[in-house]
Amino acid sequence: MVSERAVGERAVGERAVGELRAALPADVVLTDPASTDAYRRDHAGFGPAGVPLCVVRPTSTEQVQEVLRWATRHRVPVVPQGARSGLSGGANAVDGCVVVSMTRMDRILEIDPVDQVAVVEPGVVNAVLSRAVLEEGLFYPPDPSSWEISTIGGNIATNAGGLCCVKYGVTTDYVRGLDVVLADGRLLRTGRRTAKGVAGLDLTRLVVGSEGTLGVVTRATLSLRPAPPPALTVAAVFGAVPAALAAANRIMSSGLSPSLLEYLDATTVAAVQALRDMGLPPDARAMLIAQSDRAGLAEQDVAEMGRICADEGAVDVAVASDAEESALLLTARRMAITALEQIGTLLVDDVAVPRARLADLLAGLERIAGERDVRIACPAHVGDGNTHPTVVFDPTDPAAAERAQLAFADVMRLGLSLGGTITGEHGVGQLKRSLLRTELGEVSHDLQRSIKDLFDPLGILNPGKAL
Repeated sequence: MVSERAVGERAVGERAVGELRAALPADVVLTDPASTDAYRRDHAGFGPAGVPLCVVRPTSTEQVQEVLRWATRHRVPVVPQGARSGLSGGANAVDGCVVVSMTRMDRILEIDPVDQVAVVEPGVVNAVLSRAVLEEGLFYPPDPSSWEISTIGGNIATNAGGLCCVKYGVTTDYVRGLDVVLADGRLLRTGRRTAKGVAGLDLTRLVVGSEGTLGVVTRATLSLRPAPPPALTVAAVFGAVPAALAAANRIMSSGLSPSLLEYLDATTVAAVQALRDMGLPPDARAMLIAQSDRAGLAEQDVAEMGRICADEGAVDVAVASDAEESALLLTARRMAITALEQIGTLLVDDVAVPRARLADLLAGLERIAGERDVRIACPAHVGDGNTHPTVVFDPTDPAAAERAQLAFADVMRLGLSLGGTITGEHGVGQLKRSLLRTELGEVSHDLQRSIKDLFDPLGILNPGKAL
């Protein structure tokens, strides 16, 4: 039986939503559960997902300001969302919130080849921007594996990395300035268009990676680079994990500066082969995929990386001769998560450790898998030590799901014990929040909470996430 208090709260909420509807165009506010249910959670699959009061799909900064002013008046939680491709529960709704979906703000406002910047709205898809700037001979490097669906706003919220960050860095390295709507509806403009500028505190880098807890990004000025020539690729299959790691370390210390260096473990290689016949041997224990995009040197680079792999005991080495063959070799890495999803439900961790501790991490994963009676795959951006230990389990078995969550937490603790971090690029969200204070320490965590309180004194912005 529904309590009188619940009935009263619902009536108050309905009146508040009516006020919001009156202030915005008719197609901006969604309240029908058949429509709003799709906005309840991101791709993580785990973590609580509440029922939103409504979903707002703004098309302008002014509409976002209207929503935040309304939310402040009525003390309504606000959950900003992009494409909901995240893997940490950072975009999950909370009960009674307003979800602000930014996907309709998807315009590329400017591409400037002289200053080498792009000005975009947050709903622009990463791959769409990358292709648009390439037509101008420019390059936007951050390329998360979800680049075909993830948005620039979501990438900014989590400070996303990707396959090419081993050479080019992560999202924050390419954000020059932001328009951010604060909790009370004020518009904050951070940073600048120029390549250099040190006036004042760097609020841009503070907002990047804040997961929607400090404000809602409505515009970004992004730094671009001249487009490199098409990359060439080498792939090597190993019969032993230590040999693959030794080859990766030699490549990174060789001065070749790979634009991509990826690792697939035996479970992932087998899953990829099962999904699509790529001729991968059934006894493969590990696979490395590397690229070079150095002008005039890429062919030489991949040949040398192939020789390094062979020297370290690779059982098969394939060197691409052109961009088409390179794309084919890279397919295995792009398919990794999709392939693993064919064998069970996934809890994707995001632990980064110093490269020198990668062997210890992989050994620890094997130990955790045995202790918790789960399967753990581990595709990784091995060039920068960012690994994705992925717990694969049967969701219809409650005991298996519980063991998977325990293993997920064990992996984070293992990463911290090796001098690493609980998240290299996915963000803290809900799933990793319990260990954030452990990683940051008391002083840093308390200071960051104070900054959050300054930006959002009522605590309405993405509550229960990150900090």
